[in-house]
Amino acid sequence: MARVLLAEIERFPIAGTFTISRGSKTEAEVICCTIRDGDHAGRGECVPYRRYGETMESVMSCIDAARDAVEAGADRAEIARLMQPGAARNAVDCALWDLDAKRSGIAVGSLLCPAGTAPIATAYTLSLDTPEAMAAQARANAARPWLKVKIGGGGDEARIRAVAAAAPASRIILDANEGWTPQDLAANISIAAECGVSLIEQPLPADADEALRAADRHVPICADESLHTAADLARLVGLYDAINIKLDKAGGLTEALALRDEGRRLGLRIMVGCMVGTSLGMAPAVLLAQDADYVDLDGPLLLSRDRSPALRYDGSLVHPPSRELWG
Repeated sequence: MARVLLAEIERFPIAGTFTISRGSKTEAEVICCTIRDGDHAGRGECVPYRRYGETMESVMSCIDAARDAVEAGADRAEIARLMQPGAARNAVDCALWDLDAKRSGIAVGSLLCPAGTAPIATAYTLSLDTPEAMAAQARANAARPWLKVKIGGGGDEARIRAVAAAAPASRIILDANEGWTPQDLAANISIAAECGVSLIEQPLPADADEALRAADRHVPICADESLHTAADLARLVGLYDAINIKLDKAGGLTEALALRDEGRRLGLRIMVGCMVGTSLGMAPAVLLAQDADYVDLDGPLLLSRDRSPALRYDGSLVHPPSRELWG
């Protein structure tokens, strides 16, 4: 029986509203790609990255453009040559990983982590809001070991101080989503250091990266929007201390593994992050993150309804995926 590729748009409600410096949303829109080959089927999930101009329609179109090659038997290496990095390639690449695991009976986790996999602690994201509302979020989650705090704009000093005071035992990652400016960078880093922040993620717009070269590193700085694939890394050395690897930016697990390994070689710390998606989208990232320095794979925790089967979360501990879910 010939291969068949299917792709469909799915929507999952968010528990409340998720807000970052670029806007708010109340549901996670994902695309699920399924590749069937005889009795076996592999799945991959992606979230279009609107920051880079991706839409549900454009990503579906990219997947459709790869249909003939996939159905003719293209492997992951061929897909990497045929498709550009981004959400569409992520869905296809992860579906092929899953399909290979289902056909061979060899779990992806055993290939990537021969010594075994284990639960890992993920950060939990606090949505951008007023200092008072963010303090309430932090207080409700103060038992979590890591909090990722969305900031980005006027009033950030009050937000940072409010969250740090409300969750004194939690380690804090600040995520500005490009919301700071070169003019307020030094003051904001100083405030973050005073409040014991562990990491600052993408403080400046990607086209203002050079301002980081002279920044005092009171707190390590992590690249997100400035990073897509391993080809970007050489430019980031000396500007950033860490990199945030997301499958939807890299274009799948295959490129993400290369990105992780090259980042390590260059002396950068590794963070594995996510978009707001379901357990299917997080599953390959959980395996990628087994030895990461920072983990932000809380997407399903932000949803009011996940898919089934789902990843197992015990508080902030996320367990490796079951074979039924992925891989």
